[in-house]
Amino acid sequence: MATSVPMAEQSLTSTAVAAPAAAAARPGVSRRLVVTLGVVLVLASAAVSYWLYARHFEETDDAQIDGNISNVSPRTSGSVITVEVAENQPVKAGDLLAEIDPTDLQIAVDQARAQVAQAQAQLQAEDPSVPITVASNESALSAAQSDLAAAQASLAAARREVAQLDAQLAQAQANDRTAQLEKQRSEKLIAEGAVSQSDYDTRSNAAAASAAAVDAIKQSLAAANDRVAQQQAQIATLNSHFVEVKSNAPRQIATRRASVVWRQASLELAKAQLAQAEKNLSYAKILAPVTGIVAKKAIAIGDHVAPGQDVFAISETDSLWVTANYRETQLEIMHPGQPATVHVDALGITLHGSVESIGGATGSRLSVLPPENATGNYVKVVQRIPVRIKIDPGQTGFDRLRIGMSVEPKVTVR
Repeated sequence: MATSVPMAEQSLTSTAVAAPAAAAARPGVSRRLVVTLGVVLVLASAAVSYWLYARHFEETDDAQIDGNISNVSPRTSGSVITVEVAENQPVKAGDLLAEIDPTDLQIAVDQARAQVAQAQAQLQAEDPSVPITVASNESALSAAQSDLAAAQASLAAARREVAQLDAQLAQAQANDRTAQLEKQRSEKLIAEGAVSQSDYDTRSNAAAASAAAVDAIKQSLAAANDRVAQQQAQIATLNSHFVEVKSNAPRQIATRRASVVWRQASLELAKAQLAQAEKNLSYAKILAPVTGIVAKKAIAIGDHVAPGQDVFAISETDSLWVTANYRETQLEIMHPGQPATVHVDALGITLHGSVESIGGATGSRLSVLPPENATGNYVKVVQRIPVRIKIDPGQTGFDRLRIGMSVEPKVTVR
């Protein structure tokens, strides 16, 4: 009992001493709690404000200035005699970049021009042959017709002569028969002494003359028949010649016309070759195809260049855009036409623009070695899709933009 009493007293004493100390410590605890709650409220308010602000925008730092880079190459081969530009030099479309030795090309132009003159001379010499051939054929056809008509007229005359000789022969034969009968009667009468010798001689001579007349007419008739046969043969020959001239005339004209067409085609070919030679001569001057800055020069005086060889690279600076690689989770409500701002890291400026288009495939799918998820080594990764942002021209600092610069675009989606 003696031991427990002091312990109780000691406990009461400790409690009595701790109570004032706890009471003294409560104001400090309250202040710390208030400060903590205030900080938490400020942070929560800032987080809520940031969330309310950030939900209206989508931004990324995986973006760069993009544009066209024109690789310039010669269109003819030869040795370089002049180079007019240096790297990083601004150029305009049509400016002379370099020139190739045009001697061989000028010789080709002179040769082509001579071929054109030769083709023109050949065409001028050949072109009149068509009307000449037409006139010659018409004359030959007319002559053949005239010869055939004359031969036919001669044949008709020969046939009329044969008919006349036939009639004369019939009359002569009738007269000869009468004369022969008179001679025969005279021979009987002179034997009887009924007629005189002179009458007999007269009748005998008349019979001989009539016989001779018949023979003469027969010979004339034979000659006339020969002439008829000759005229018939001549008509056959002339008719064949007429048919030949008539059938060959169109072929000759067609041949001449084809020759003229061939000459015309030769002239057109020569003119085309001349145009090509003159075009090749113009290719001796390498001109800037676009306005921009010479980003790379790979040519010097004395170099031998060939068609297709890249000798200049020109970066177009008047037509630039931003290629921003957004995560696919950022594209839910993004669409073309939404306004955007672009902060250029190198220049420390912010430019305005708008979303122009959204890419048709992810960057990984368009890479040289696209992923093959079917192999079994599949890991789900958030993909990035390129978004093209158009920069509004005419802004301060636009002329200082260069292809490849890093930028931070921000698209207003709400």
